Amino acid sequence: MKLNRMPSRAIALAIFAAGILTAAAQVPPPTGPVSTAPVYVPDLSHAGGPLPDGVIVWDELMKNTDATNGQDFARFIFSFTNVTAENVTILSVHPSCGCTTAELPPVPWTIPAGTGGQIKVAVNLAGKNGTIIKTVNVATDKGSKTLTLRINILPAPPAAPMSEAERDRGIAAAKVDRQAVFKGDCASCHIPKIEGKYAQQLYDAVCAVCHEAANRATMVPDLHNLKVPTNEEFWRTWITAGKAGSLMPAFATSQGGPLTDMQIASLAAFLNATIPSHALPAAEGK
Repeated sequence: MKLNRMPSRAIALAIFAAGILTAAAQVPPPTGPVSTAPVYVPDLSHAGGPLPDGVIVWDELMKNTDATNGQDFARFIFSFTNVTAENVTILSVHPSCGCTTAELPPVPWTIPAGTGGQIKVAVNLAGKNGTIIKTVNVATDKGSKTLTLRINILPAPPAAPMSEAERDRGIAAAKVDRQAVFKGDCASCHIPKIEGKYAQQLYDAVCAVCHEAANRATMVPDLHNLKVPTNEEFWRTWITAGKAGSLMPAFATSQGGPLTDMQIASLAAFLNATIPSHALPAAEGK
């Protein structure tokens, strides 16, 4: 019986082997080596040093602009080109302070040979005046480069002097309602929108227009030559409540004016710092 079973097993194995060979014959052989696209990995061995010349060409390394007083942002665009025969990767971009922001694609940003791009920079000008300088450090796998921004904030234009007719109308209105300055022509022409303004801008908006006008009314005093002692509380009191029966209105919102308590405090501190008291206290001036 055992001898009779051996041919059957041999026949089964032969059929199984034939099936494998047939299936293999139906699969086409590979036409060539199979490979995946190489992944570019930047060499960081030179990232800590300065970026040599002849790697990235910038349109400018320092940009200058003028900004008007009260302008919210100064904006810049730095254009560049990779002039080498290999990739350059921008690893990070760091502005010198929180008021400066940079806009660019996500980093690491690889710039292929012969191509370029742009980095947009914005500087928040709130509370700033005069000339300010900011920097932006661009770090690449070939080294770092510093871009410089120079902003000249122009002073606010002088307020237009009041005509005689405007002054007469203002005096007549103030005799009836000293808060009229915030309700008529003066509100639209001489008191600009002041929400969010800083001390210098508040002064230009609500003080200089009257007290430093070239042809100010004779009853409007020169704040730089007051005959009474002044301090921060002095300025805060006058700004807040004004003076009944005069052209000086009350600027506090609680009395119908345009300034909040915080703005009044800021303006009073500014006046106290920039217009020192020239008059001696009564006890010392005798």
